[in-house]
Amino acid sequence: MKKNLWWIILLGVVVLFGLYLWSGYNGLVTANEAVDNQWAKVQTEYQRRFDLIPNLVSAVQGAMKQETAVFGAIADARTKYGQAQTVDEKAAAAGQVESALSSLLVVMENYPQLKSIDAVQTLMAQLEGTENRISVERLRFNDEVKNFNVMVKVFPKNIVAGMFGFHDRAYFQADSGAATAPKVNLTQ
Repeated sequence: MKKNLWWIILLGVVVLFGLYLWSGYNGLVTANEAVDNQWAKVQTEYQRRFDLIPNLVSAVQGAMKQETAVFGAIADARTKYGQAQTVDEKAAAAGQVESALSSLLVVMENYPQLKSIDAVQTLMAQLEGTENRISVERLRFNDEVKNFNVMVKVFPKNIVAGMFGFHDRAYFQADSGAATAPKVNLTQ
């Protein structure tokens, strides 16, 4: 009878351990998918931005032809984003778009006649809203990454994560130099 009791206890421990592994694995998969889903939302907002930028550039180009360097930088940055494969490459390319877009905004501030063009105003308002959504989605992405990284690093779930190949994910970070405002030279 005592021997059967030990087998029952051992079986109970094995079953509990199996349930913990199952639950831990499913939790990690769910958190990992939440990170991927949130990154997809960031990319959706980037796509909205990239859809608006050509229209804005066209409207501004119609009013001023001499600022080709700014427009070229925007086009180059969009191309780099389209060619980017990894999350880090896409984030870096999006940072280049933001720099070029900042330059465009400075140009627009220096040409008050652009503010009187309804199409430019409408597109700027849409772009501003998109930039706000991008900011919100990036924050949410970093929140999901934090939640996932905590799951991967805390004991004993870190053991389960290691067994199944889950590793911490990278946060979205601003490009180096993002704190410095862009300088646009309009005297050329």
